[in-house]
Amino acid sequence: MAGHSKWANIKHRKGRQDAARGKLFAKLIRAIESAARNGGGDIASNATLATAVQKAKDASVPKDNIDRAIARGSGDIEGVAYFETFYEGYAPGGVALYVQILTDNKNRAASDVRAAFNKHGGNLGEPGSVGYLFEQRGYILADGDEEALMMAALEGGADDITPDGDQWEIVSNPSLLHGIRAELEAVGAHIETADVTYLPSVTVPVDEATAPRVLRLVDALEDLDDVQAVFANFDISDEVFATLE
Repeated sequence: MAGHSKWANIKHRKGRQDAARGKLFAKLIRAIESAARNGGGDIASNATLATAVQKAKDASVPKDNIDRAIARGSGDIEGVAYFETFYEGYAPGGVALYVQILTDNKNRAASDVRAAFNKHGGNLGEPGSVGYLFEQRGYILADGDEEALMMAALEGGADDITPDGDQWEIVSNPSLLHGIRAELEAVGAHIETADVTYLPSVTVPVDEATAPRVLRLVDALEDLDDVQAVFANFDISDEVFATLE
């Protein structure tokens, strides 16, 4: 977990997700197909697709796989139609969870998500129970020359730029994420994370006793094939995280 970043903390152990390479690839490909199906296969005019493709490239997904996913999504070759929905609920300690689903079988997805909540001490809520706590935003974590980075981010239309140790957190309108990243890379900034995510308006501090229970539920949800991402409003301190390694 990088630095003292509140949002990096909330994002939850990116390294663990990246280690599950095969599962990660499948989810990235599914996101590309869905974006192409909903907004067309032209990256230049489909910001959601551009972000999905860039994430796949960052994870070293082969270009052929990316191209085939775009073709399936845009209907050039036969593919599966995925439906996006969200499940909402609570983890132990009152932590809100907003679970993004991309599935070709809604009944299977619902059953698997409900089972994960039940098994790990969570409570699956009704639609709208926690979604109002989250807002879709573009999020970048980057490092580089401070003045050049800040100027590039502002030039790209960033709403907020805050320091996080020797890195910078940049928050924007989701549609501007791809452009801001390009501006940052043009001035030599190193991009650690660039994603369209859901950021919470409030966070819930989690102590050493509760943190493992929260993370076990998040892990169980993330391991489900139909779960694209889990957004949470837990705030676990660096000290508590250190005890979990």
